[in-house]
Amino acid sequence: MGTDMRRHVMMTLLDTEQSYVESLRTLIQGYMKPLKQPENSPLVDPSLVDEIFYQIPEILEHHEIFLEQLVESINQWHDQQTIGHVLIQSFSKETLASIYSAYIDNFMNAKDAVRVAKEAKPAFLKFLEQSMRENKEKQALADLMIKPVQRIPRYELLVKDLLKHTTEDHPDRECLLEAQRSLKSLAERINTGRRSAEELERDTRILQEIEAHIEGLEHILNPQRKFLRQEMVVETKSVGGKKERSLFLFSDLLICTTLKRNKYKFLWKLPLEDIEVVKGLNQSTNRENIQKSISRLDEDLSTLGQISKLSETLSFPHQSLDEVIKELMASVHRELAEKQCVAFSMSLLPTRLELSQSTGDSSFSFEFSSPDARCSFEQAFDEAKRKLALSKDQWEPEFVKAIPIMKTRSGMQFSCASPSLSCPESSCSEVWVCNSDGYVGQVCLLNIRDEPTVEACIAVCSARIICIAAVPGLKNRERVSVSMAPASSDSIPAAPAQPQLHISISGSSLELSEVPAVPPAELVPFDSDDSDDEDSPSPSSTLQSQASHSTISSSFNKEEQEFPVPPRRLSADSPVDGRAMRRSSRGSFTRASLEDLLSIDPEAYQSSVWLGTEDGCIHVYQSSDNIRNRKNSMKMQHSAAVLCILYLDNKVFVSLANGEVIVYQREAGSFWDPQSSQTLSLGSPSAPVTKMVPVGGKLWCGCQNRILIINTSTLAQEHWFAVGQDSGRCVSSMVCSGKGVWVALQGSALVRLYHSLTFESLAEVDVAPAVHKMLAGSDAIIRQHKAACLRITALLACKDLLWIGTSAGVLLTLPAPPVTSSGSGMGSPRTPLMPMGSAHGHTGHVRFLTCIELPHGFDVSFPPSTETVQNSSESNSILQRGDSARRRPSSTLLSPKSSLLVISGGDGYEDFHLTNSSETVGRDDSTNHLLLWRV
Repeated sequence: MGTDMRRHVMMTLLDTEQSYVESLRTLIQGYMKPLKQPENSPLVDPSLVDEIFYQIPEILEHHEIFLEQLVESINQWHDQQTIGHVLIQSFSKETLASIYSAYIDNFMNAKDAVRVAKEAKPAFLKFLEQSMRENKEKQALADLMIKPVQRIPRYELLVKDLLKHTTEDHPDRECLLEAQRSLKSLAERINTGRRSAEELERDTRILQEIEAHIEGLEHILNPQRKFLRQEMVVETKSVGGKKERSLFLFSDLLICTTLKRNKYKFLWKLPLEDIEVVKGLNQSTNRENIQKSISRLDEDLSTLGQISKLSETLSFPHQSLDEVIKELMASVHRELAEKQCVAFSMSLLPTRLELSQSTGDSSFSFEFSSPDARCSFEQAFDEAKRKLALSKDQWEPEFVKAIPIMKTRSGMQFSCASPSLSCPESSCSEVWVCNSDGYVGQVCLLNIRDEPTVEACIAVCSARIICIAAVPGLKNRERVSVSMAPASSDSIPAAPAQPQLHISISGSSLELSEVPAVPPAELVPFDSDDSDDEDSPSPSSTLQSQASHSTISSSFNKEEQEFPVPPRRLSADSPVDGRAMRRSSRGSFTRASLEDLLSIDPEAYQSSVWLGTEDGCIHVYQSSDNIRNRKNSMKMQHSAAVLCILYLDNKVFVSLANGEVIVYQREAGSFWDPQSSQTLSLGSPSAPVTKMVPVGGKLWCGCQNRILIINTSTLAQEHWFAVGQDSGRCVSSMVCSGKGVWVALQGSALVRLYHSLTFESLAEVDVAPAVHKMLAGSDAIIRQHKAACLRITALLACKDLLWIGTSAGVLLTLPAPPVTSSGSGMGSPRTPLMPMGSAHGHTGHVRFLTCIELPHGFDVSFPPSTETVQNSSESNSILQRGDSARRRPSSTLLSPKSSLLVISGGDGYEDFHLTNSSETVGRDDSTNHLLLWRV
């Protein structure tokens, strides 16, 4: 009986799937393709056709494959037949969720496009009627368009029915449960997107209608703005009497208009953050004072009455006294009547509301139609200000400026960036920004001084730079040992023998010996390669297989005398003449006095920057090296592209495209030795390690959709877990924030939060709704294109804030939820995490996100102008002033506590608050921009 019912449910699933696929085919064959024909171009604009049928071909392609799998399963049906694995494979894919989310988000736009086309061309309406009569099911276009919105919940019900008739021990049981979870998650994402799209569409239409009905009002469309209420009031002025006004309250704005001949005319608009309600004096105190005044006036009237009676007993003429008493009583009566009127009015709720402008001396007084209307408006005003303040707190970073960097070659794009560790104590802070076109690798130096400027853009290699990492030097100077081997006392030569010196700095390969009697020209430094030229810059030294270039052994004995640096002076009667030669771990020689050689900082104590390229090279620059001379300290060649470089636990981990991870090490006091390395085989050429992140002293490696946990001491793998179920997607972005780790997969708009200790999945955040909200004011075609291929391209965690860069150019921030040692502090059920968009972003992809911490107490001012940096063969850096007025934010200042700059690099620059940017669209689309925020 159970098997028969399972087959019955499966046949229902097959029938409904065949009907659904047929409806999708009708949309394409009966509507979309005919409208694409040249002869039907007068019926509807081609851009509207794309909007109406957006994502339908992609949805059809997926369900045609699913239908084939269903038919195959049913054709070979038996008692133990499984179908759960097919459902999991079809409905757990990230691509399907993205396709449906994009369709749902665009659904209101598609309906609107149909309406516009019907109103514009009656012939289009006739075409729709004719097509409906000709299709098999006689279904109208609107009925067909709604089916993708309704389809996913239908699968949930069918799987639920299937589970009812699947026994606990059936091999399909677990897969069906997993499929049910996948379908539920997919349905929740789609429903969230549908609600967000409908809400955004409604808000946008309301703003458009308000803008159209108020004469003189422009540019109020904003994806983050909502209309709250309208109120008819009377403005009371000291001069000019009373005027009728209409107030329009928005989530961040208050607009005041006049009303003449049933038409609104714009007067002024002010941000809510600049307006305050003037609160009156305490009502109970005022009422008490009024009652006291009334009591005193009553007593005065009683006293005057007694005086009047006494005056009547006077025999002397007192007419003048009676007149004075009469006037006094009349005055007291008038004052008493006024006080009683005030007391009566105070017993009622007030109708007047006074607003003051915090940025000026202006104030506005409005009379409402009733006390309830006044109270309701004030409550809505206060609530809007409260929510606005909360949203401002969420978006803590303040946008500083946009720096355009002109391309010196066609196709140059940012790839990666890292702050340098060269001079933390000075006023010099540099960020190395890598720029490549596949043939030339370029480094642009962003200098953070009085004003952030790009000083130079220099070609450093003939390949695309994929990754970059700053590697610190050793922090503390080690102890230096000197051993002196005097001549044997058994045989004393005629002339004093010169002692042999061996000097070592905690195992580093440094030798000190007497300078040979040769001309200085014969002492050729190892780094004297002058073969570099401007067209094809080459490294100054290549260390690949020659051990002598990397290490020089030195001898020790137990009798060595140790002393800290700087060393003591040798005794005056020492046979050493003070001239010696030092050979570094990289093979270069330095000639100086013994004391000077001992006091020179070894290379190990200098930080360095490592660049990894597509042709498998690592170029190492020391902090003392001048990249402007295109001289690197060291070059290491590998057999595959360098995908990621990471410094951790006094080691440098390098992941290669062939699946290997190379671990470079250094002994205490020595420079990095290319020969002292280990190779870990963590992946394969088809599944290399794409991202590496330090997490709690461990190394997290992203390999396909798996996270491998590596012990940095033993270099052994301790644990692994999968991110999502699509093994075809690799880890593209990963950052650590406290005890949480954020992970995004390639081509996905979803970022996941994992616990760093338990590896538990804590949260999933879909960035699509927030991105689509920011793109609401964009051109329809551009919006469709960006939504179709939306994915996360960069992640950055700093100051308890997660920064998310997207392929749409939109930058989002998300306050990182608290993660405790035992789990998340988000509560249960978990509150959905909602990222917030920045008004400033890129026209194209966000290529990287990085941040730089400025020296303590270091102030940086940012003038309003922007700079355009251009490089040519004649000059390494030419600074030109930008001429775009809309690219110039007001001057800002970094306070001492604002010691962090967040930098985004990407294609073009876009201000998503601008809605009338048609004149400037495209002008800066192809120009790379650095965007700076302060935190």
